[in-house]
This record gives sequence, structure tokens and C-alpha cells, in this order.
Amino acid sequence: MGAGTLIFFCGKMGAGKSTYAQQLARKDSAILISEDEWLATLYPQQIHTIKDYLRCSAQLKNILSEHISLLLKSGLTLILDFPGNTIEQRHWFKDIINRSQCQHRLICLNHSDERCLQQLAQRRNEQPQRAAFDNEATFYQLSQFFQLPTEEEGFILEWLQN
Repeated sequence: MGAGTLIFFCGKMGAGKSTYAQQLARKDSAILISEDEWLATLYPQQIHTIKDYLRCSAQLKNILSEHISLLLKSGLTLILDFPGNTIEQRHWFKDIINRSQCQHRLICLNHSDERCLQQLAQRRNEQPQRAAFDNEATFYQLSQFFQLPTEEEGFILEWLQN
């Protein structure tokens, strides 16, 4: 059996990565692994700052890396709803791809700040428990680090734009 396929995303906060990941998982009958769900379960009420998120995310990635690689080696299609918004974040995906020798797709949701902020406001209304972190100040703070992927990084890129 050949290796599976890894699908992951790049897009600013509020771009719709999680929504698109869920739709794709249903459509393709793929396994969805959501960072937000794992973090909320493992670290309830513990992520209040970007520093908290970075610490907890790094721990989660250390826990899941080998497991994800093994699932991909077994031929499964995995959709990872983890951000690939910086070159550094994408190194983790590259490591998994190299370890598992899987196919991959990096889907880039390249939407305007205005659209992302509108979707963030909608998410705060629908999920008030996320309002402390999912706000305009955090959006602008994170956006300064956002880096669109380039072909030189070696990923198979798909672009969704508005």
C-alpha cells in the first residue's frame, strides 16, 4: 500500500481554514485532525495569549507528529487543520511529508483582511467562548508574521482567493 495524502492550509486568522477543512473532510471522506479541538481538550482555559498558544501548539505537534506520519504511511488521507502561516510552521508539515513519503496539498486561502475580520466577528457571535482570543487585536498581531508560501518551499500549492 502506498502512502496517503496530507492536506493542510495557509491563511490569515479568520480566512476560513477550519470551515474549508471540515467541508473537504466530509466531501472526501478524509480524517480531519483539528488543532483547535485538541488544544481545547488538552489545555482547557489555558490559552489566553499568543505565547500560551505557541507553547501548547508546540507540545501538541510533538505528541502528534509520529502518529500522523504512521497514519499517512498506512495510506490514509489526513486533513490537518493546523496553520501553515509562516515558513517556520510549514517546516513541521515538511518534516511529516518527508517522514511518511506522502503526497500533499497546501491549500492557501488568500483572502482580504476585511473578509477575515468579518468572518472573525461572525465566529465570535457563534462561539462566544473564543472571543477573548479571536479579536481584531490578535488578528493584526498575528498578521504581521503571516508569510504566503513560495514555490521554492517545495509544496504543491492550491490557491483560493476572493
